[in-house]
Amino acid sequence: MPSFDPIVHSSNPVTLVGGGEATPQDLAEALTLAPVCVAVDGGAALALQAGAELAAVIGDFDSLRQEDLARIPADRCHRIAEQDSTDFEKALSRVAAPVVVGVGFLGGRVDHQLAAFHTLAACRAQPCVLLGQDEVVCLAPPKVCLPTQAGDTVSLFPLGPVAGRSAGLEWPIQGLEFGPLTRIGTSNRAKGPMILEMQTPAMLLILPRRLMPALVSALAQPECARWNARVE
Repeated sequence: MPSFDPIVHSSNPVTLVGGGEATPQDLAEALTLAPVCVAVDGGAALALQAGAELAAVIGDFDSLRQEDLARIPADRCHRIAEQDSTDFEKALSRVAAPVVVGVGFLGGRVDHQLAAFHTLAACRAQPCVLLGQDEVVCLAPPKVCLPTQAGDTVSLFPLGPVAGRSAGLEWPIQGLEFGPLTRIGTSNRAKGPMILEMQTPAMLLILPRRLMPALVSALAQPECARWNARVE
């Protein structure tokens, strides 16, 4: 996808608030880890309800209520009218931060969730963790070490052809070729702390929600390798 100049550039993790299923408690939990709050279009309603200070609102504003818009300083409102991308993609592609936590992008309509997963891969250079009711989802980075416990569900779902290596999983993945029409890796289990490595940015990593702090911390570390914006 094209690269854009950041609208929000932060040395701290950023919370993106979408208009999907989320509660003020979800947002509060995210903000403890990612204290800079950015609303994605209609997600501004939840941010305002929760009393969060908005650094920016980004989107095409087709679902942002006028009464909410009136409560936000004009210089923090960034309308992007094109319709070739979702509001989540518009926002994530214009945020530069160690890691982003997305609230309000899982649950509800399946097509919206699929579009959010597409955005994780399309904006591969910006690490992002999506918060769901019981799980968290991210694009698996080149390498990550996590304090999973024995019995934790670790699901891997390929968005395209991808291979990798693992340590600490009940069913190791090395030597396997994954693809959405050939082999998936859902319902694997941890045997203890886990190490996961991926060769290409095409694997979704799905973990129990309680691991969100550890996942966000791991992805934000300077030594955690990132994917290039463009991968040949």
